Amino acid sequence: MGGEDERLAAVVALAQGMAAAHTPRDSWRAAALGACRALDGSFAALSVWERDLGRLRVLVNVGERAPDEEEFPESEAYPVHQFPEITEFLHERWAGGGGPNAWVETADGGAAGRRNYFHQRVAALRRRGRGSCVVAPIVLHGRAWGEVYVARRAGAAAFGRADADFATVLAAVVAAGIAQTERLEEAERLAYTDALTGLANRRAVDVRLDEAIELHRREGVVVSLVVCDLNGLKNVNDTCGHAVGDRLLERFGSVLSLCGAMLPGALAARLGGDEFCLLVVGPPADDVVGAADELCRRAAALEPGEGVACGVASTAEAIGPVRSARRLFRLADAAQYRAKAVRADRPVVAGREGPGDPVVRLADAPPPEQAERRSFRGRSRGGRSG
Repeated sequence: MGGEDERLAAVVALAQGMAAAHTPRDSWRAAALGACRALDGSFAALSVWERDLGRLRVLVNVGERAPDEEEFPESEAYPVHQFPEITEFLHERWAGGGGPNAWVETADGGAAGRRNYFHQRVAALRRRGRGSCVVAPIVLHGRAWGEVYVARRAGAAAFGRADADFATVLAAVVAAGIAQTERLEEAERLAYTDALTGLANRRAVDVRLDEAIELHRREGVVVSLVVCDLNGLKNVNDTCGHAVGDRLLERFGSVLSLCGAMLPGALAARLGGDEFCLLVVGPPADDVVGAADELCRRAAALEPGEGVACGVASTAEAIGPVRSARRLFRLADAAQYRAKAVRADRPVVAGREGPGDPVVRLADAPPPEQAERRSFRGRSRGGRSG
């Protein structure tokens, strides 16, 4: 791509592509594709430098891929010691006051602007039928983050110094896009995380439970919900102070997370105040009840708390059809309410008391609006309760 207007358009297209990405993978792919098109390449890759492991890990490959190059590889990584130019360009020159400039390699071992190397990158060009490549370091937050790699097939015009200079500009645009993606990821993480315990929050449960019930309706997958109230929190707050109460909530959150780890894919969440839950998709109901039983046992040992009231509802139990997330939540909530009322030290499971199960009757008999304990959606759950 030769003209200034064309190159400016390519930069804009790359930036817009990354800005439109909804996931990190989308962003990586947009970066690699944008750089490949801007530099008239036949192939491009985006890699991250994992300093702690001393390697470059490939995030995405686009364009004319070789048989051993997956689009989103799970384990394609290269030890940094195989690439002397990383040390030279990202350490020696940069540390010495130079910029993180791009460089060119050719399949004959020629490198634009410096002495020749015959190393893994040149060997890879030959092995994969490529004639030249340009490598541009990506700098994020003042540190080398990774690189953009663009190659041309054998027989095409080799990259030159002007291409390397342009690749340096493109890498800066990619860095800005990656920074934006990281900010969005952090914002999303905060939106779905309880600030005190680090567990998922109510919003995350709403989203995941809707998805789980849809999966249950389509494929019959077992969906279970454990809802629990931490007993005695109000008394702890009143007598020991809210700092002690918060510490109790944090400790119980850790116990909930530990017990949730017994169930593959379980989501541990704090719904608000002293109310927590485990959302489990797939494992049998008995496994969920076993984890809830362990949760009750461990919670009883937490000081200065008074244990936990725990209710379980599962689509695998005799609770009738579950067509909505709201109904499963009402069943688990009713089971938890019964556990609290009878001071049970083990979980109460909806549907296990046979025909006329009191938990199912409580959940399915709509109380007056003003008497309903909680609404699954659309109502604030603020404050700490007892």
